[in-house]
Amino acid sequence: MKRMFKTKWTYSAIIVASLLMTSCSLFDLELQKDYDYEHKTLDPNIGISARKFLENRSYETVENPTDTVFKWMRKGLEYAGIPLEEFEKNDRTFIFLHNEAIKTWDTKTKKVTAGLFFDFPIVTGMDGTGKPITRPATKWEEYNKDDVRNYFLYLMLQGNYNFDKLTIENTKAKTMLPANTVASKSSLLGYMNEGKGFDQEGLMVLRLVNNSDLAPIQINNKTTNRSGGYIVTNGVVHVFGSKGNTTVYPFSGAL
Repeated sequence: MKRMFKTKWTYSAIIVASLLMTSCSLFDLELQKDYDYEHKTLDPNIGISARKFLENRSYETVENPTDTVFKWMRKGLEYAGIPLEEFEKNDRTFIFLHNEAIKTWDTKTKKVTAGLFFDFPIVTGMDGTGKPITRPATKWEEYNKDDVRNYFLYLMLQGNYNFDKLTIENTKAKTMLPANTVASKSSLLGYMNEGKGFDQEGLMVLRLVNNSDLAPIQINNKTTNRSGGYIVTNGVVHVFGSKGNTTVYPFSGAL
């Protein structure tokens, strides 16, 4: 699908990119936006399982105390009771959530201002017109545990949906979420998608935003990936959580 133009500019760009990569970690999401989409320039195979990728970037260690971009995702999985062994199973596409996809924290106002915790706020009551009164969540434990579990099941796709398998037309993918799953009314998610919250067929639609070699993947016609195309030993990983485009909604269509 991707094209390689044999020009001096292309060869120079490859050399520069190679020199830059020698001083940067291969797994630095912030430094690999070009790498993510130019699959023929650098090898996207990272040589570890999806589980190991998640663990390597979610725990604070002596060797790497600050590289914890998947920390809030792991916390959610732990709360939901989803064993990390799920991320060792073969022939899957995994949607990983960067911390910003879950909780973007404004240090000045000391408030959650974006991400899942903001877009799926906790329902605290109903107003006089029957509309829910809400506030942003601050931790996973404020959500219904089954809702969190079902949300993460939705982010596991059966089969390979890497860039070369997608086009600008929507492709339907079966997730691990059971059909007819309905979200509780404990958060605003339960009032979305005609009061169902989750896609009733357990499906996700994915497409490339355009035909450019740098085109990102879009989920459910709403959210584009932060980086993607990580080929792990048991499938593919795409990462979501770019500023201003954070939350992955578990259904397609209107909000």
